[in-house]
Amino acid sequence: MPQLSRSVINAAIEQAKATFAQYGIALPPFAFWTPEEWADKGRECDEIRHCMLGWDVTDFGSQRFDEIGRTLFTLRNGTTRHAGYAKTYAEKLLFDPEIQRAPAHFHRSKMEDICCRAGGNMLVQLTAADADGRPSEQPLTVKVDGVALSLRPGGIVRLRPGMSVNIPPRTIHQFWGEEGTGLTVSSEVSSVCDDWNDNAFLEPAERFPSLIEDEPRRYYLCHEYPAAL
Repeated sequence: MPQLSRSVINAAIEQAKATFAQYGIALPPFAFWTPEEWADKGRECDEIRHCMLGWDVTDFGSQRFDEIGRTLFTLRNGTTRHAGYAKTYAEKLLFDPEIQRAPAHFHRSKMEDICCRAGGNMLVQLTAADADGRPSEQPLTVKVDGVALSLRPGGIVRLRPGMSVNIPPRTIHQFWGEEGTGLTVSSEVSSVCDDWNDNAFLEPAERFPSLIEDEPRRYYLCHEYPAAL
């Protein structure tokens, strides 16, 4: 199977931009900076670089981007990898085609709300992780817009636009656009996102896989920025 290619990444970003615009969701200026524009950016843009803001397109090494993949834009984040960043929170926009999802995973410390913002419905599947990081057979309780909801392991919460679910740490989750409801935009509001250390995947996965450079990049991904001049 083919690796994730730059042409797929470029197309995914363009589709995400168009879908965000369709629903009246505006992006900050750095969402549109080209590699040529980045060549002139100095230390004033280090927060974007160090906190990994911006575009994030991955297939997690699955080589099946349409099924196991994600297109995100990180608006704000903190980091423990560099000194001088005090934010304790993060926010991302996600472009959610029907069916496409990240691999099943949980976060060791991050708490997040997944919010269905516009378009179709979101389906969120949830299971508690046991002490060994495997799916627990115990029921769990989550909050949907502040209302407690009891679920069996692997239970699914349907989020219509405007709804959200809170996902505590060590809760195994996957979410995707519900088939037949169209393209969806969701968001993630969370504590600081540390994609290098805080993700626990149930099966082997690469958060930032290697790419095939089959066409020029239109935008840097969040882990690709050049160092400041």
